[in-house]
Amino acid sequence: MTKNPLKEKLKDKKIILGSGSPRRKMFLEELGLDFEVRPKSVEEVYPKELQGQEISEYLAKLKAIPFNEELEPGQIAITSDTVVWHNNRSLAKADDKDEAFEMLRTLSGDWHEVITSVCFTTKDSQKTVSGITKVKLKDFSDEEINYYIDTCQPFDKAGAYGIQEWIGMIGITEIQGSYTNVVGLPTDLVYKTLMEL
Repeated sequence: MTKNPLKEKLKDKKIILGSGSPRRKMFLEELGLDFEVRPKSVEEVYPKELQGQEISEYLAKLKAIPFNEELEPGQIAITSDTVVWHNNRSLAKADDKDEAFEMLRTLSGDWHEVITSVCFTTKDSQKTVSGITKVKLKDFSDEEINYYIDTCQPFDKAGAYGIQEWIGMIGITEIQGSYTNVVGLPTDLVYKTLMEL
């Protein structure tokens, strides 16, 4: 039987996913990797002057800090962060229904960027890569936005939406770049980086 090239490459390594995201876990499983899920909680605060990709890279590295003391040789910790960037503003996770509604109303009928940065940390090195996908949403009615928020409760997602959910099915009119990046992990970049590590 033909072997998975990535799994072969990493057979002497131990992958640790520093995220509780079910979507990121699913993508690593679909890449055929053996890994341990070990989320660490960090306060996701970044310097106000950072823009777009700088924010996601900063936060992906910040999430790696708790692993610095505990990584052993042969272990690779993967941490990541996703930012929705629109009109020079970062749309983070919504705290409540009103905030989610405002975000979706703002994104409605317009282009935005979804930026996911992934940080690979070993005992003696660190590398961060970022995927950027441009997404165009249709003009949503208030009813569509409210229905989506009520049924999907998208409060754990940057920009208050998940492309893989109902709103993505009815609302994505154009996409430039990686689809998996918008879901939460640029799998092509993760594969490439792990093959090169």
